[in-house]
Amino acid sequence: MLKQFFIICSGSDTSILETCSVGEQNKYAGIGATVFFTAVMAFIAGSYALFTVFDNLYTAIFFGFIWGLLIFNLDRYIVSTIKKTGNIMDELIQASPRILLAVIIAVVISKPLELKIFEKEINQVLLEQKNELTLANKNQIAKQFNPSIESLNKEIASLQQEIATKDTKVNALYDTYITEAEGTAGTKLLGKGPVYKEKRDKHDALLSELKQLKLDNKAKIVAAETQIAALQADYETKVISSQPIINNYDGLMARVNALKKLPWLPSFFIFLLFLAIETSPIFAKLLSTKSAYDFKLEDEEGVIKSNVLQNINQREAMLKTDFAINDRIYKDIENEDELYNYKRKTARVLMQLQADAFFKQQKNVL
Repeated sequence: MLKQFFIICSGSDTSILETCSVGEQNKYAGIGATVFFTAVMAFIAGSYALFTVFDNLYTAIFFGFIWGLLIFNLDRYIVSTIKKTGNIMDELIQASPRILLAVIIAVVISKPLELKIFEKEINQVLLEQKNELTLANKNQIAKQFNPSIESLNKEIASLQQEIATKDTKVNALYDTYITEAEGTAGTKLLGKGPVYKEKRDKHDALLSELKQLKLDNKAKIVAAETQIAALQADYETKVISSQPIINNYDGLMARVNALKKLPWLPSFFIFLLFLAIETSPIFAKLLSTKSAYDFKLEDEEGVIKSNVLQNINQREAMLKTDFAINDRIYKDIENEDELYNYKRKTARVLMQLQADAFFKQQKNVL
């Protein structure tokens, strides 16, 4: 049962193969098994590749099964259409487009399986790329907020510097009126005289301005700090909202690109393995000698071809003969008086009818 199934998979003519030896049947069963298991590998590879796209197991299995059937049908067609002619050059020319198609199929099948085999290494590469993308994303978003934050920080520094400058002046006036009272500077008169009072009033006025400045600038600093906090909150929100896009950077194309960053030799050998599997039925047929199955198939096709050519020639001969007979018949009746009189009578009736019809038409016009 299994052998018969693999023979069907090989695309050979089962009715002819049943009349061949067991060895011949085993050869085509082996070719059919290769075609079948290649389709199974295509189903697995296609399902995994589609799972990375749809992220749904049942959808991936369904479309993977369709993909496996497509590869099975293509491989079966490729193997079944290679005919043994006995001339190696003719067979190579005949098989060259099929080999090219087999190479393309091998690439398509091997790539998803390479992604699965090197999944851990690819995940490491993707993790590094995600980290780089995260840093780049933060820097890019920061460029939108940094100018405003820096401007606000400069404004806060300016307000604080304004307070510090005025505070320095207040302290200087304080030292001035204290030394005036002590008699160590200014008029150098001990006691609180008019000069002391004047300096004390200037200090008190400036101190009052300092207090008001501190209140005004503190309100401005609080408002600026609030704006900075809001900008930083917006920055964090944008970073958090864009992070899932980076976290989901593990689709099919991203994994293929990550695979390219790994050493090429292991991937190349896996491709060669699938290329060998995919092209093995073709080369098995090309390298094998012309066997009993090929002779019987050629004989059956020759019988059909001869029969078709014979029917075509027979139809052409019958048509040629029919033309000749018709020519003789019409030539013989060409000079018969009976036929002449009959056609003369019918022509007379036809002309009378035409004359009557013309008369009626002219009468209606008048």
